[in-house]
Amino acid sequence: MPAPVWHCAGHTLQAGPLPLLMGIVNVTPDSFSDGGAHNTVDAAVQHALELAEDGADIIDIGGESTRPGADPVDVDEELRRTIPVIKALSTQLKVPISIDTTKAVVAEQAMQSGAAIINDISGMTFDQQMPNVCRDTGAGVCVMHIQGTPQTMQAEPKYRNVVEDVTEHLERCIEAGVELGIPAERFCIDPGIGFGKTAQHNLDLLQSVSALRRSGRPVLIGHSRKRFLSHLLGRQVEERLAGTIGVSVALAEQQTDILRVHDVAAVRDALTAWTALR
Repeated sequence: MPAPVWHCAGHTLQAGPLPLLMGIVNVTPDSFSDGGAHNTVDAAVQHALELAEDGADIIDIGGESTRPGADPVDVDEELRRTIPVIKALSTQLKVPISIDTTKAVVAEQAMQSGAAIINDISGMTFDQQMPNVCRDTGAGVCVMHIQGTPQTMQAEPKYRNVVEDVTEHLERCIEAGVELGIPAERFCIDPGIGFGKTAQHNLDLLQSVSALRRSGRPVLIGHSRKRFLSHLLGRQVEERLAGTIGVSVALAEQQTDILRVHDVAAVRDALTAWTALR
């Protein structure tokens, strides 16, 4: 069965033999993995161009850390961090730009500045205006599952059945969006690895891409350098590349559509080699 097509404001995305790769650009001082490394407009733009050169199919720009316990960022600061980067990249990139935000104002200005995708960790639930912005801008929309907020999500996550609960939640997000006038083909789903999940919850979800695909929409997984890898490997964040690659190959084997990663070149090389030999 061919991979589902994702329509994103003039871009059409579809996984092929390899998953699509979403390259991460954190324009923040406090991201869990690379906080401060790309915390200026010039540094963020340069990093994004390098990720595209490495083979990223999407560039994801974020101006607010969503690591466990992270402090919220106000709208003006998030706009200051992200919009100049998107404006600069919109004239230089052929691949679509994604804005990673839960704020409708940020999403709307990002779309006006050249973004094509709204990547909302709350599944359009933290800001009541977000569904309207997603509908009216023609954006591709990635809805993610989160239990709680970044400040509370890792306190004591519990599920009846994590795979069923997350799958049903994401299907409800799509249904709510469709009822508001957002076409289903503009949605992508993300189970939210590390967002209100224990290490075992994350592993259960990573083993269950087929269940997530039940919605008929592309599945995006953001596993890169995340804390569950330390439970598996005993590695600190700067030592999690090999673990990230291993999970990437396992996800490709399950026909995951999009992988959101920091290390685009390394993951693409690993997947290319895996595809040649499988």
